[in-house]
Amino acid sequence: MLQYTIKRILQGLITVWFIATATFIAMHSVPGDPLTGERGMSEEIRQNLEQKYGLDKPIFEQYIIYMSNMIKGDFGISFTQQNRSVNDIIKEHFPVSATLGILSIVFAALGGVLWGALTAIYRNRLPDIIVMFLVILGISVPSFVIAAMSQLILVNINSVAGFSVLPVAGWGTISHMLLPSLVLGLGTMAFLTRLMRSSMLEIINADYVRTAYSKGLPPQRIFLKHQLRNAILPVITVLGPAIAGITTGGFVVELVFAIPGLGRFFVQAVQQLDYTVIMGTTVFYGGFLVFMVIIVDLIYGLVDPRVRLE
Repeated sequence: MLQYTIKRILQGLITVWFIATATFIAMHSVPGDPLTGERGMSEEIRQNLEQKYGLDKPIFEQYIIYMSNMIKGDFGISFTQQNRSVNDIIKEHFPVSATLGILSIVFAALGGVLWGALTAIYRNRLPDIIVMFLVILGISVPSFVIAAMSQLILVNINSVAGFSVLPVAGWGTISHMLLPSLVLGLGTMAFLTRLMRSSMLEIINADYVRTAYSKGLPPQRIFLKHQLRNAILPVITVLGPAIAGITTGGFVVELVFAIPGLGRFFVQAVQQLDYTVIMGTTVFYGGFLVFMVIIVDLIYGLVDPRVRLE
């Protein structure tokens, strides 16, 4: 187990290094630089700023400096936000994105497992048809479309009710979190529902399930111990990337609902070509994704006794 854990950590570190290198190359391949948008800047001021931020150095030297600072946990100073480090931006705004992501993944996981098991039990009947139709909609419709439509519907509901049932935008209270978390988790819930349904259909008619029924075990025990426990394994496998994806992938949802999360600043950094913020948040997101994948791999071995971690 220890050897497997060390191996997975080393693989994760290599992955993070590749993400950091690819992001650095991509940023310096884009035409222009963070100082291009500054109007009325004299050549002397531009040279001083390039020297301050190290943009006057050769690309390879910039890469070495960036990687050495990244190893120390220093992602640098933002080009567009004066005297504000990328570390401070992540510390201040990632908890907001993480809170939104946790609520979304709880909603997606519980809904995916519940609806997936339900559709498998009532296969080809009315509950299965209705849920699978909604699942197709959840997968095919982009999150920003769902976000805009949900806001429009909520505005009309608040107008008819004469008071604010739920806030349309903003952040700060539980009521502000409900609608964005539901919107952000819908796509993942739809995917997990399909995955759970397929896995459950394979388990329902398995030999050990038939043996359990023939022994006269209670249906609830058979469902929980033999069917659900085995059918949920594929869901656990994809849950790690799903958690990281939801936690770090709500950029558009954060913009639509005016949520001060990290994704909002990432989008602004891309628009302003802020190298340090883009590279810092990308490496942070990549490291978070790798961490979640490693955690899920270890949990998978504990849930399924057939898995041998060597």
